[in-house]
Amino acid sequence: MLKKVFVSPDPGRSRLRFAARAVLGIGLAVVVCGLAGTSLVGAIIGGLAALLALFTVTDATVRGQALTTALLPVAGLPVLTAAAALHGLPVARDLTFLAVVGAGVYARRWGPRGHSLGVFAFMTFFIAQFLHATTDRLPEMYAAVLLSVATAAAVRFGLWCYERRRPAPAVPAPPAGTGLARITTRQAVQATAGAGFALVVGQLVSGDRWYWAVGATWWVFVNTTSRGETLVRGFRRVLGTVVGIGLGFLIAVPVAGSPVPTAVLAAACVFGIFYTAAVSYTWMMLCVTLLAELLYGLLGVLSPGLLALRIAETGVGALGAALAVLFVLPVTTHAVTDVWIQRALRCVHACTAEAAARLAGTEGADPTPRVAELEQLLGRVRLSVAPLVHPLSPMYGRRRRARRVLDLLDDCAREIRGLVAVAADPEASHDARLAAACWRVEAAVEALTGGGSVPAHAGGPRAAEPALAHLHGLEHALAELAAPLRSPSGSRLAGA
Repeated sequence: MLKKVFVSPDPGRSRLRFAARAVLGIGLAVVVCGLAGTSLVGAIIGGLAALLALFTVTDATVRGQALTTALLPVAGLPVLTAAAALHGLPVARDLTFLAVVGAGVYARRWGPRGHSLGVFAFMTFFIAQFLHATTDRLPEMYAAVLLSVATAAAVRFGLWCYERRRPAPAVPAPPAGTGLARITTRQAVQATAGAGFALVVGQLVSGDRWYWAVGATWWVFVNTTSRGETLVRGFRRVLGTVVGIGLGFLIAVPVAGSPVPTAVLAAACVFGIFYTAAVSYTWMMLCVTLLAELLYGLLGVLSPGLLALRIAETGVGALGAALAVLFVLPVTTHAVTDVWIQRALRCVHACTAEAAARLAGTEGADPTPRVAELEQLLGRVRLSVAPLVHPLSPMYGRRRRARRVLDLLDDCAREIRGLVAVAADPEASHDARLAAACWRVEAAVEALTGGGSVPAHAGGPRAAEPALAHLHGLEHALAELAAPLRSPSGSRLAGA
């Protein structure tokens, strides 16, 4: 786990910048709320609103990100109003919460913007339960949300908009339709069913902290598609929570809400959430759990009993998600895995073609956005294949083949990054052999994704010319992929 977080590639230090900007934006949002005279509750809701504004908005362009950020209060404030108005009406509150869950997941069919607005709406209702919001607090909460989102936007799009200096990567769209109109429809039904289970059982466990169970179910469904992905994510959520609770006894409980150490530790947790989110859900949940413990310490309610209750409610939420994906309109793991692997392979070819065009001097050729897209696609492949490579998976043959596929795809990505680095050198010259090598890469990708025979890679010493060396390494990895992707034993890992 340590290696996964601290050794994983970070092209352009994007994760580091993402995390550092989050600490700055959220810290400034809390300061602005304080200067505006809000209470501790207002500062907390403001900080969480800024966190969501900086974390959930993932549109491909800066203009799209700015528009989505501006729309966040439009989605969140009506939900906050409803949550506060229904505070004393449990049945109506619970039904409304489930409706928000279903609508929030269904909104993902409209891409990153729908996803962001759905998450913000859900979390606004969740935060209202966390802070026991009532209608008399609404003006302060409105002000805190608006001020914090505006501050986060000022940091993201004004003070530190590092995205403006690089081309926007294409955001991979989720695989479309199996069974019902789209997978998002299935997930909306699944998430609502799982949240219903979590809500009922969570209230039996605790009448005050039941919303933790619903929150656990919701976040297990975020960025997952198949039942295998969801089950693994649920396991990792519980694991991250348990480890975070253990650290909480050593860190959060001794601090006991003291303002200065709490602020420093909260900033560290925010950095950890943003820095680890792309590579380790377990680490991210550890940081989220510690942050929640620190906030409860500020509110004066942190205790060992509360920490034990959080573990129980998280388990209930993960169980609700597991039951939903197993028995309510399930989406199989291998069907989704096939789609992501094929898309990653096609992106490998696109990266190669752009890099070769750049080396040939073609005006406007730039492989950088394609490399960023490839990193995102490989992240989706890892997420999709995670159930197959999990240590507890009983299917040894598929686990071994899946690990081999991941290793070879990582080899492809490494060679692509090296090729792009060479292409970026203005002194690099075009070699006539590059065209032939690129054609062989294209042929190998077409064979892997279309069912043809993959050309065998000729052995021999690695080429001395850097670009050719990377292309030959890429050819070798693609040729090696044919065996694990088409093994006759067990289910396929990629369609052919």
